[in-house]
Amino acid sequence: MKTIAFFDAKPYDRIWFDRFKDEYGFEIRYFENKLNGDTALLARGCDGVVAFVNDIIDEAAIRTLYESNVGILALRSAGYNNVDFKAAYAKVHVVRVPAYSPYAVAEHATALLLSLNRKIHKAYNRTRDGNFSLNGLLGFDLHGKTAGIIGTGKIGQVFFDICRGFGMKVLASDPYPAQGKGIEYVTLDELYRNADIISLHCPLTKETHHIINRDTLKVMKDGVILINTSRGALIDSRALLDAIKSKKVAAAGLDVYEEESELFFEDLSNTVIQDDILARLVSLPNVIVTSHQGFFTEEALRNIARTTLENLKAYFGGDPLSNEICYQCLKTGTCDKSHKNRCF
Repeated sequence: MKTIAFFDAKPYDRIWFDRFKDEYGFEIRYFENKLNGDTALLARGCDGVVAFVNDIIDEAAIRTLYESNVGILALRSAGYNNVDFKAAYAKVHVVRVPAYSPYAVAEHATALLLSLNRKIHKAYNRTRDGNFSLNGLLGFDLHGKTAGIIGTGKIGQVFFDICRGFGMKVLASDPYPAQGKGIEYVTLDELYRNADIISLHCPLTKETHHIINRDTLKVMKDGVILINTSRGALIDSRALLDAIKSKKVAAAGLDVYEEESELFFEDLSNTVIQDDILARLVSLPNVIVTSHQGFFTEEALRNIARTTLENLKAYFGGDPLSNEICYQCLKTGTCDKSHKNRCF
């Protein structure tokens, strides 16, 4: 029986992994600690590691895992920008969950948009205090408005369908356009200039880091609504805060934040948040911040557990790793997975 070190474990993770682990023949050691260069030592004696999006899997962590004879790192997420793939190459195989439920994230983006537009969060608090006034709750029809979608992978395509269902005009930008979906692709500049609502559904890369910044915000319509359920560092948070204060941005729905790694998924209700930008964003009436919960549905958690365990089973069984990614895959695009359909 193979032993797996499971980092950044939460009760809701254990429910699904415990349900399926015996079926795959794994023993799982759960650690509440996040995986990083210091905590990687906890994986000694284990055969594989499961990690999450806010773990710091840098060169130090990779080196410790490799020296501990851990050959497989299974990300229970689609995102992988927290992994040093150059350090991992030829040492530790990295697999991920490329799709768990595009509906979960796209629907959460829609929930943020609807709540911000119709002031649901304000109405909820107001009526609980016996205040049934409509002052300050004015919204607008989504029908006829223009949505701009940056990134049209599976999640972006579902969000596209939802927007079309509301009767919205949809513009999109993606270096790899989806074929046969009827999506109108435009340049980023045209999207910024014409969209009433902009929703981010692209991965975090060197090219997309701070894709929303002071310069791009200036191009946007006055009163634009921004939604981000992808990766926090797609947005320059300070620039966003200033744009909200100047009323350039009418509202923002953020399920992610660029400095979230030590904050999100934790209960900090009895502490003072030291991040001044996040503290200010959370305090604003036209901003909704949720704690990276876009993926958080029963269907998604079940699929994450299943796919992660299937990835581990394939590795230990000597089978092809269809969900593996590596330094060459990401940097050069030349990885042919010629070694038993693996990256190395």
